[in-house]
Amino acid sequence: MTVLKTSLRNFFAHKGRMALSATAVLLSVAFVCGTLVFTDTMNTTFDKLFAATSSDVTVSSKDASDGGETISGNGRPPVVPASVLDRVKGVDGVKSAEGTVHSTSVTVVDGDKDSLSPTSGGPTIVGSWNDNDARTMEITSGAAPENAGQVMVDADTADKHDLKLGDEIAVIGALGTHTAKVSGIADFTVTNPGAALFYLDTRTAQQTLVGESGVYTNVNVTAAAGVSDAQLKKNVAAELGGAYKVQTAKENADANKESIGDFMNVMKYAMLGFAGIAFLVGIFLIVNTFSMLVAQRTREIGLMRAIGSSRRQVNRSVLAEALLLGVFGSVLGVGAGVGLAVGLMELMGMMGMELSTDDLTVAWTTPALGLLLGVVVTVLAAYLPARRAGKISPMAALRDAGTPADAKASRIRGGIGLVLTGAGGFALYLAGSADKATDGSMWLGLGVVLSLIGFVVVGPVLASGVVRVLGAILLRAFGPVGRMAERNALRNPRRTGATGAALMIGLALVACLSVVGSSMVASATDELDKTIGTDFIVQSGNGQLITPQAVEAVKKVPEVDRVTEYKWTEADLTTPDGKTLKDTAITAADPTYATDLRVETVAGKLGDAYEPDAMSVHEDFAKDHGIRLGSKVEVAFKDGGTGTLTVRAITSSEAVVDAGAMYTSIDTLATYVPADRMPLDALVFASAKDGRTDAAYTALKDALHDYPQYTVRDQTDYKEALKDQIGQLLNMIYGLLALAIVVAVLGVVNTLALSVVERTREIGLMRAIGLSRRQLRRMIRMESVVIALFGALLGLGLGMGWGATAQQLLALEGLKVLDIPWPTIIGVFIGSAFVGLFAALVPAFRAGRMNVLNAIATD
Repeated sequence: MTVLKTSLRNFFAHKGRMALSATAVLLSVAFVCGTLVFTDTMNTTFDKLFAATSSDVTVSSKDASDGGETISGNGRPPVVPASVLDRVKGVDGVKSAEGTVHSTSVTVVDGDKDSLSPTSGGPTIVGSWNDNDARTMEITSGAAPENAGQVMVDADTADKHDLKLGDEIAVIGALGTHTAKVSGIADFTVTNPGAALFYLDTRTAQQTLVGESGVYTNVNVTAAAGVSDAQLKKNVAAELGGAYKVQTAKENADANKESIGDFMNVMKYAMLGFAGIAFLVGIFLIVNTFSMLVAQRTREIGLMRAIGSSRRQVNRSVLAEALLLGVFGSVLGVGAGVGLAVGLMELMGMMGMELSTDDLTVAWTTPALGLLLGVVVTVLAAYLPARRAGKISPMAALRDAGTPADAKASRIRGGIGLVLTGAGGFALYLAGSADKATDGSMWLGLGVVLSLIGFVVVGPVLASGVVRVLGAILLRAFGPVGRMAERNALRNPRRTGATGAALMIGLALVACLSVVGSSMVASATDELDKTIGTDFIVQSGNGQLITPQAVEAVKKVPEVDRVTEYKWTEADLTTPDGKTLKDTAITAADPTYATDLRVETVAGKLGDAYEPDAMSVHEDFAKDHGIRLGSKVEVAFKDGGTGTLTVRAITSSEAVVDAGAMYTSIDTLATYVPADRMPLDALVFASAKDGRTDAAYTALKDALHDYPQYTVRDQTDYKEALKDQIGQLLNMIYGLLALAIVVAVLGVVNTLALSVVERTREIGLMRAIGLSRRQLRRMIRMESVVIALFGALLGLGLGMGWGATAQQLLALEGLKVLDIPWPTIIGVFIGSAFVGLFAALVPAFRAGRMNVLNAIATD
C-alpha cells in the first residue's frame, strides 16, 4: 500500500511530464483500436449486405466463381439455360424460383458520356429487377423498368450524379451500347458500401448483357415453410445432377465475404503494422521519460532506501507509475480509437463508400487488446529505468550522485551494438549478392532487423561523434550559445541516442521506401524506353476488356498507321516431357506486336511465333520442360479445341514488360476458339501515321469519346501514370508512418522538457551571469535541432542502405536501375531540422519564463 501511495503521489506530482508519454501510448492504442473497429464495422456491413441479398438457395454456372460473378474472356457472364429454372420450380420444398441476369463487366454513362461508376472502386452492376432485389431496395420514385427503353437506378448513384426521372443513360458492354431513360429510383433498405446499381427488365438484360434470351446468370430459389436451406439445396442438387453450382444463403454469403477477405486482411494488418512501429517509437519516449524522472528523484530514492525501502520496493514504485501511465493512456486510446474509426468511415463516405455508424462494431476483444498492449508496452519500457533506480545505493543517492554511471556497461553496450550492426550489414551484403530473390529476401529481412537493433544499441556511441560534427557545422556560428547547445546534447549520450533513435525508425522506413519506389519507376521507365515500339496504348482503367466497337473506332482513325490487338486466354499445355500444366496464361496478339514490343529472345525471332500454329515460350519454362526451337506443345484452349503448336521463339526470362509471357497469334487462336467465344482485347496498341503523333493522339481521344472507360496514353502518359500509382502508394504509407514520426516528435519534446527541469538551477545561474531569455531559448532550440538531425542522419543513412539492397533484389526481377531520390532525402533532412525547432517551442518558452532567483534556489 505504501508503494502504491508513493507511486500515486509521484505520478500526479509529475502529471505534466507524464502527459506526453501518455499521449504516445494514446496514439498507438488509438491506431490499433481504430483499425480493428473500422475493419470489424466493414465486415459487419458486408455481412449484413450479403445475408440480406442472398436467396435461400442459388443456382449458377459451374464456371461462376465462389463469391462473385466470373466474366469470361468474351466479356459475358457465365449462364444457365431457362430449362434449369423450369426444373427447379418442380423440386420438393421450393416455394418459388426466379431467374435473374446481371453483369459487372459494364460501364454506364450519362447523356454527356460521363461515367456513373463509383469513384471508390466499388462495382458497377447492371441486372434484371427481381423479387430478391426488392427485399433490399424500395422504389421511392417512378417505377421498375418494363421495356427496353427503361432503366432504374439506385438512389445513392442518382444523388451523386444528379440523375432524375426521364434522364437518358447508356449501358456499354461487350455486345454494344444500350440506351434507356430513367424510369425509377430505388433506395437501399440496407447499407450500400459503394456499388452503383442499374436495373433493366429481364428480356432487355438478357439481350444487353449476354446476347441471347432464355438464359440466366442465377436462379434464386425460395424455400417453402418448414424446409431448411440445407434440405432445399439437397433436393435441388439431386434434381440437377451436379451439372450446376448450388449454394445455400450462408454458403453464398460466406463466399462473397471471402472474395473481399484478402483486401480486408491486407488493409487491416498493414495498418496494425504501422501501429506496431508507433509502439516501438513510443518505447524510446517512455524509457527516456522514466530514466530522467528517476535521475531527478535520486535523492528522494536515497531517502526511501535509507528509511528501509528495499530495491524491490523502489523498483515496484517506478513500475507502478508506469502501470498508471499505461492504463491512463490506454483507456483514452480506446476511446480515441472508436473516434478514429468513425472518422475513417466518414472519409470513406467522402470517397464514395457508404458505411453507416449504425453498423459500428466494437467487439470486447478490441478494448481488451488495446489495454493489454498499452499497459504491457509501457511497463516493459519502464523496466530498465526501474531496475536502475533499484540499484542506487542510499549513500550515493543522498550525496546526489545520481544513477550509477557504469563505464564498463557503456563499453559492453557499444561492443554489442557494433557486432549487431556488423551482422546486419553482412546480412544485407548477402541479400544484395543473392542469385534468387526468394533467398535474398530472407537475408534482407534479417539484415533490416539486425542493423536497426544495432543502430539503436550503438546510438549513444554514435551520438558523441555525430553531434560534434553537426555542432561544428551548424552551431559554432552561434558562438557561446551554440557551444552550450552542443554540450547539452553531448551531456547524456544515452538520452540523446534514445531520442534520436525514435525519429530514426520512421525516417529509415521513409528513406527505404523512397529509394525502392524511385528505383521501380526509373527501372520501368528505362525498360519502356528500350522495349516499347508503339506510340499509344489503349486500355481500361478498371481492368475491363475492350469491346469490339471501341477497337473498330480506333482502327477507323485516319491518323493511325498500325493497330495491334492484344488478348489474354488460358489453356492446358502438354509439354514434350509429358507434363500437363493446367490453366496456363497465353497471350495472343497480331503479328505487328513483335514490332510494338521489342522482346529479347535467346533463340529464334519473336515474329516467327505469330506464324500459323506457332508459339513462343520464355527461357525458364523452356529449361524446365526440355523445350527447344521446333518442339511441339499440345495446347487445349479454354472454351475451344486442342491443337499442336510449334515453338518458334524462346524469349528472355529477364524481361520486365510481359515477363514470362507465351505468345501466339490471334489467327492461331481463332483456329481453335469459336468466334462467339473469342476473348476480347485486353490492350490495343496504335502507331501514328508519318510520325504525326500529336494529331493521332487527339484523334484517338476523340474517337473514344463515347467510351469513357478506356484511356489513350502515349509513352509519356504511361510513365506518368506508373509514377503516380507508385507515388500514391508511397504517400499512403508516408501518411501511416506520420504516426510514428509524431510520436518521435513527442519524444523530443518530452526529453527537452524534462531536461529543462533537470537543469533548472544551471539555467538560473546562466541567467544570473547575463544569458538573456532570447539566448536561452535559442540554445534549447539548437539542442533540439541537433538531436533531430542526428536521428535524421542515422535514419536516412540506414534507410538508403536498406533501399539499395532491396533494389538489388528487384534487379533479379528485371528492375535494374538504382535511383536515389535526392530531393526527397534532402527535403526530409531539412524537414527534420524544422521538426526539431517545432519540438523545442514549448520547452524553450517555459525555460525563458523561469524566475531567476527561484531557479537558483532549486535543489
